[in-house]
Amino acid sequence: MSTRGRQYAAEVLERQQLTPHLVRLTLGGAGLTGAEPGAFASTGIPDEWVGLVVPQQFQSRYYTVRSWDGSELVLDVVVHETGLVTEWAARECVGETVTITEPRGSFAMPDSAAWLLLVGDLTAMPAMARIVESVGRDRLDHGQIRVWAEVPDADLLRDSGYLPDGVDVTWLEPPAPGQSDLAAAVEGIDWPAGEGYFWMAGESAQMRAIRKHLMRERRLPSPAYDVMGYWRGVARRQPRAVDPGPIWRAGKMAGKGDDQIWADYDEARDS
Repeated sequence: MSTRGRQYAAEVLERQQLTPHLVRLTLGGAGLTGAEPGAFASTGIPDEWVGLVVPQQFQSRYYTVRSWDGSELVLDVVVHETGLVTEWAARECVGETVTITEPRGSFAMPDSAAWLLLVGDLTAMPAMARIVESVGRDRLDHGQIRVWAEVPDADLLRDSGYLPDGVDVTWLEPPAPGQSDLAAAVEGIDWPAGEGYFWMAGESAQMRAIRKHLMRERRLPSPAYDVMGYWRGVARRQPRAVDPGPIWRAGKMAGKGDDQIWADYDEARDS
């Protein structure tokens, strides 16, 4: 586990099975809410992520913050057959102590954006829900926001109101377990006119294909989009956990463009 940045001990206060594939963990305790300098604080960036280290493990896995109210931190964890966190999160874990790292985020919608497109699979749902809440409250009407969500159990998520009301959501079925076809969905989008912002997260190979599409076909300037690979579908092992924050900062210091920085991020995850 990386020792860079602050770390916080947190207690699992509640575990809720949202769908067969998604578990909500509510974390709290003095380790997060202590009054001493350096206590846990949100970046205010709606797609922020934290590293999570679970009991009897030493490596972190990165999860998007679903919400933080100043005392309780909510993470929605995708559960599958194997993995450092998923096997732990699939059982009863209330009362156990985990480690959380400092939050980082990358969502940076320009002030001039008149619309927002969000595309992602189940791993991106917490970020997309929080982005809609944030942007819909402070920047755009819900009618100016569109979402494409490739998820199993779409009916459960839709009926539960996981995404705020009033947003145009296209629900997509994954082609098979552990696979994604989001690149094809993006290629078929009828894009709004004018300036806007495109945010997407999911399987790494799909994200690489979309970056090429945005650059070569759509010819979007790099400030107009943010595309992040959260997982790798072809791997039989879990990809190495990589915090995008240091790669982003190092790339900016080196004068690299956003596209090259995220290419470096994909390469680091796949190595």
